[in-house]
Amino acid sequence: MAKQTKINWSKHSQLIVPLLSIALIVLFNAFRDPSFFSIEITTNNAGSTVLTGNLISILNGASELAILAMGMTLVTAACGGQDISVGALAAIAGSVFVKVLRAGEITPVTIALGFVACCVVAMAFGAFNGTLVSAFKIQPMIATLVLFTCGRSVAYWINGGATPTVESPLINAIGSFIPGVPVPTPILIVIVTAIVLALVFRFTSLGLYTQAVGINQRAARLNGINTTMIKLLSFMILGVCCAIAGVIAVSRLSLINHETLLLDIEMDAILAVAIGGNALSGGKFKIAGSVLGAYAIQALTITLYAMKVPSTDVKAYKAIVIILIVVIGSPVVKAKLSQLWKKIKEGKQGKEAVRA
Repeated sequence: MAKQTKINWSKHSQLIVPLLSIALIVLFNAFRDPSFFSIEITTNNAGSTVLTGNLISILNGASELAILAMGMTLVTAACGGQDISVGALAAIAGSVFVKVLRAGEITPVTIALGFVACCVVAMAFGAFNGTLVSAFKIQPMIATLVLFTCGRSVAYWINGGATPTVESPLINAIGSFIPGVPVPTPILIVIVTAIVLALVFRFTSLGLYTQAVGINQRAARLNGINTTMIKLLSFMILGVCCAIAGVIAVSRLSLINHETLLLDIEMDAILAVAIGGNALSGGKFKIAGSVLGAYAIQALTITLYAMKVPSTDVKAYKAIVIILIVVIGSPVVKAKLSQLWKKIKEGKQGKEAVRA
């Protein structure tokens, strides 16, 4: 008799809400416009063969959000709160990146130095936020309100109150396409970031410790886990994610505008974590869910624009749909659906027993 493989659905249940959200958007567009997700091969201005289409736009446009959602997931899981300063911190990191690039000729070495510099600065600001939360026991949203308020002003000061440009084929390649590679570079950066985090969780105990601290901080401390360091580390990793997002955003436009760079993205990052099935009160988390949540938000945005919805009305429509998604994924609704499924399953087993 062939051995049956039983799938552990409880292990993947956290991904149901983001997958369902994406499935509904796909289904809606399939009826509205069957060609919505078609991918075309075209030639860009540089003469390179590239992939285009709404699907590519969704994956490409959500790159910064997906990266920020990864870091936000760790902070949420460890601290039971959210960092509302990620947009401002990305602006600071982007300003540092531009400052280094403008100090000399733009070469691969200069770009690498600029990236390292903005990562160090972003980690330092992340450590500042983390210290307020872990050492002074301030709620994450309140602690990060400081940087949320003043961060863009700091970004403004770094470049002397200017919005300098950084025109270079190398910078354009980071923000758009690498010559000879048909996939947008930001998508590749998201993949690399996800792989690095996956390897960190695979070969260290960071994921386990983060969940333990988020579930029960006192018990984690009694078991020898340095809860202060775990919280601090989660904010520093989020700082690196902000730096990566800032570099991508700067490279897309080849300039730094501290006022508009990733403006209001912190709200979408928090929402992506929520849609991803992660408890905003901390504890168990799944970064893949947050990434899917980011793509669900971007897919909804692109769908609304494709329907010719005015840009001023997009946020209102997004809010309505997002409320539905969040309510469906709420613990109350999940519990009710679980009870309903259990009753259906028990009824089915009862009928099979009667037949036997």
